Amino acid sequence: MEELLEILQELHPDVNFEEEEHLIDDKILDSFDIISIISEIAEQFDVVISAEHILPENFNSAKALYELIKQLEDED
Repeated sequence: MEELLEILQELHPDVNFEEEEHLIDDKILDSFDIISIISEIAEQFDVVISAEHILPENFNSAKALYELIKQLEDED
């Protein structure tokens, strides 16, 4: 989780990603952020987030995103 939080903090140092649960709904993250996050996750965690997983509920919080990463790691 720490690695993910570091990725997110680099994009938006002003956001408390440990507590924020509406990153997409509140427009904190935009499409460019999502692309950057997906790229960083692929590099850091060696998982591919496919189009079917690019849903608001998977990106609304760091916790949800981390759960997605763990799910994808388990599928390998």
